[in-house]
Amino acid sequence: MVEIFSPSYGRPSECITHKYLKELTYVVSSKEEEAYKKVHDKIVVVPDGVQGSYARVCNWILDNNRDKKIVIMDDDISAVKYFEGKEDFKMDEEHVYEMFNNNARMTEELGAKYWGVNILPDKQAYREYSPLSTVSYCGGPIQGFVYNDLLFDEEMLLKEDYDMTLQQLNKYRKVLRFNKYHYVAKQSVNKGGCANYRTFEEEKKRTDLLQKKWGGKIVKYDKASKKEKNFDYNPIINAPIKGI
Repeated sequence: MVEIFSPSYGRPSECITHKYLKELTYVVSSKEEEAYKKVHDKIVVVPDGVQGSYARVCNWILDNNRDKKIVIMDDDISAVKYFEGKEDFKMDEEHVYEMFNNNARMTEELGAKYWGVNILPDKQAYREYSPLSTVSYCGGPIQGFVYNDLLFDEEMLLKEDYDMTLQQLNKYRKVLRFNKYHYVAKQSVNKGGCANYRTFEEEKKRTDLLQKKWGGKIVKYDKASKKEKNFDYNPIINAPIKGI
């Protein structure tokens, strides 16, 4: 059975994922434990000094669950959906758990350690003839780990999921992204958590750092991002390995 964790900081009244997935466990600081217990009964407290960095909290989760299949997901997810024909359908709670377990099993059978879902809720982003991807970016809102032995690079603030995807591809030569499924979240508009330091300057700084680490041929800016007014803080990654 896959275990589900959600790092959350500074927004006990704003988090909503537990309303959708009751088996989820919030990972919080000791000073906020009581506040989070008022909204959800599944809480894990990290040691002092861990909270304050999303990547650091995720690494604490990974360090303590290396022998498990887990999912780390955002605290502002209201739905997981899938496309069937031209329509998208919201999955019920039990269906999501089943999907998580099936995804983890398939990832393990493939010999990978990391899986995700489609990052766009747009039907045009889903091609029925490519239900799976093996070299594509897996976004932070839903990240699956199977007996994982890698950690997030804590310098990659706000770009840690891009870096994790590249780490996994570099070591295991594959990830598994299930393109049929996508999530509905309040990314970039909620308060607390990463929103406290998500600015244009910080996004660009970390994208530059990601590009410096992996090289300009692997991490690229969207051409429309050259001017700040059109800046898309999500880079394009192209891993130079074979895959879908």
